[in-house]
Amino acid sequence: MTAHSSSTSRGIHFREVVINPANLKSWLGFFVAFLSWFAFAPLIPDVIKQDLKLTSAQVGNSNVVSLCATLFVRMVAGPLVDRYGPRKVMAGLLVLGAIPSGLAGTAHTAKGLYFVRFFIGILGGTFVTCQAWTTAFFDKNVVGTANALAAGWGNSGGGVTFVIMIALYDGLLSSGLMPSVAWRAAFVIVPVPFLLLVAAAIMVFGTDHPAGKWNDRHKAIAHGREDQESVRVLEDEKAYATPNESKDDPEKSSLADIQVTAAPAQDLNMISELDCAVNEPLTLGLALKIASTPLTWLPALAYFTTFGYELAIDANLANVLLSLYKSETFGQTKAGYIASIFGFLNVFTRPLGGYCGDLAYRRWGVPGKKYLMISLGIAQGLLSLGLGMYIDSHHHPSLAAIIGMIVILAMANEAANGVNFSLVPHCNPRSNGFMSGIVGGMGNLGGIVYALVFRFQPVPVGKAFWITGIIAMGINLLISIVRVPRV
Repeated sequence: MTAHSSSTSRGIHFREVVINPANLKSWLGFFVAFLSWFAFAPLIPDVIKQDLKLTSAQVGNSNVVSLCATLFVRMVAGPLVDRYGPRKVMAGLLVLGAIPSGLAGTAHTAKGLYFVRFFIGILGGTFVTCQAWTTAFFDKNVVGTANALAAGWGNSGGGVTFVIMIALYDGLLSSGLMPSVAWRAAFVIVPVPFLLLVAAAIMVFGTDHPAGKWNDRHKAIAHGREDQESVRVLEDEKAYATPNESKDDPEKSSLADIQVTAAPAQDLNMISELDCAVNEPLTLGLALKIASTPLTWLPALAYFTTFGYELAIDANLANVLLSLYKSETFGQTKAGYIASIFGFLNVFTRPLGGYCGDLAYRRWGVPGKKYLMISLGIAQGLLSLGLGMYIDSHHHPSLAAIIGMIVILAMANEAANGVNFSLVPHCNPRSNGFMSGIVGGMGNLGGIVYALVFRFQPVPVGKAFWITGIIAMGINLLISIVRVPRV
């Protein structure tokens, strides 16, 4: 199944989306990026904090730093994708990210930790290539499912990373290594080989575009335009057939009474060009035009509230749980395994959001995706507000209740992310790489803002949850006024 083939896409099966080679490679590249990007999260609240003699403030600072590089890289990766294609950019980011991952064990001070985590943040840019690559291969009727599946399974790497790093660290301790050596060895054993192996596989076995090479992408779209133009001309001929012509030609007689009216210009301007769009190299004029379009900031600001929240939770949840329940029976391992739930739920929650976005599109068009995304964003805000108030109002909050709230909150949050990138391809489709970079970058900016909220809130951090919830609700209500294409 390739892009812009709407005549066949309506019959696509979920299995075809899953096994599509481009989808497999795009989510796998994003998945392994998490093995390093979030490898610090399960170990830093306890062993790394003690080994490097970090304060709680320095741990919070390192979480913020880890997101800063990703913000920059995502903005740069978008234009690079439009010019060189997602395959080459994806492989390049994985190789670049493998270098600081291999050097993670060289950190012996807070500044050294900041330096390493900043450059490991390069790997977060693989999200842009993941979404742009998948978008190129799927029609608008199923692009939400495809994008959400690739991103959701990729994001689940955040949960897998918690399990792998904790299990590996505990195994190395059991084999006789000191804690200060075990956590450093874990980075060399897991992230680096996987990053390099997948980068090589993408370059050897990957395909740039349904047309083959990225430079040939215009050929496939040109062929599609010719087919669409032929259909349009035939429909026009039938629509304008005269009664006499209709009697002579049975094929025209059934369409003789069709009335053709002109749609208002304002509505025509809001019809998506996704069917015939092709990525074009970014120019200054085009960048300014996209940046000044309200439609650009609809998914971007929504992603600020949703994916930004997910990043902050992934980075802070283990530390939050330790601050609430640390004891002889509740330590780093248990906190890490529970925190991994949030990332693991991406396996089905984000794909579910994308699938529901496609269903809404078939029923209500692009506005259906928009309002579903906003509704889930507001639900996330309400749930986060409720979680924060529960923590603040209970001296010893129930762990079972916290886990239950986290699961429901994750479902709303990650489904909203899935719907978001089912909407993105309809916005500035001729610069999908740049558009994905803007939205992804705003998600990281949200992660930085939310991480700062957690950084400056004292334990217990209930206030941080309800502050981030209010931010999410306010922004999603604000962007609800932005108009979207009808189809």
